[in-house]
Amino acid sequence: MDLLADRYRVIAPDLYGSGRSPPWPGERPLWLDDQIAFLAPAFERAGERFHLVGHSYGGAIALKAALGLRPRLASLVLYEPVLFSVLLEHAPQSAAAREIMAVRDDAAHLGPEAVAQRFIDYWMGAGTWKETPESRRATLTAAVRTMKPEWHSAFNEPTPLEAFAALDVPTLLMTGTASTAAARGVARLVSGVLPRVRVDEIEGMGHMAPVTHPAEINARIERFLADN
Repeated sequence: MDLLADRYRVIAPDLYGSGRSPPWPGERPLWLDDQIAFLAPAFERAGERFHLVGHSYGGAIALKAALGLRPRLASLVLYEPVLFSVLLEHAPQSAAAREIMAVRDDAAHLGPEAVAQRFIDYWMGAGTWKETPESRRATLTAAVRTMKPEWHSAFNEPTPLEAFAALDVPTLLMTGTASTAAARGVARLVSGVLPRVRVDEIEGMGHMAPVTHPAEINARIERFLADN
């Protein structure tokens, strides 16, 4: 945001259960459309034409939201959108699908701290939890506890992969060579149907590169926005 604020009006909304936003009520399963409806005021504030940027689960929401925002989108920027539903639809027996389903199943049966360890080590590399200070572990455990509704929406989104062929907007899709098989599998499927996509496969980067290597990722976003 600091990098772009001198040229763009930057809006970074919180999803359900993040920041100061309320948690999902839990009266029924959460869907991506629920998150999109929750973000509607932010999309309205963005003006008549804007760029949409999303990472991971935020990338999955951005990808789905883009279908309804097409006339207003100047461009779409994604870093490994975790729309696992397309992976389970098109490659259900793949190692990538089995990998992420194992994480999901573990999360359903382990205790809160064990779930946090499984989640953090999966996305950021084995041993990350062990190296995490005790003072941070409680915060991460609390954060991961709220993610169960998000997992449902990422795994069960009904929009077929082919629908995203309608996103005729300039798109940057970034993925890291050191990321998880599941994240890379989704990126490969999505990039195969987007009509105006540029794929940046970044050597040595993992799924959390926007957090671990922000200068590298932000520079790529900045250059792409300048061209669109």
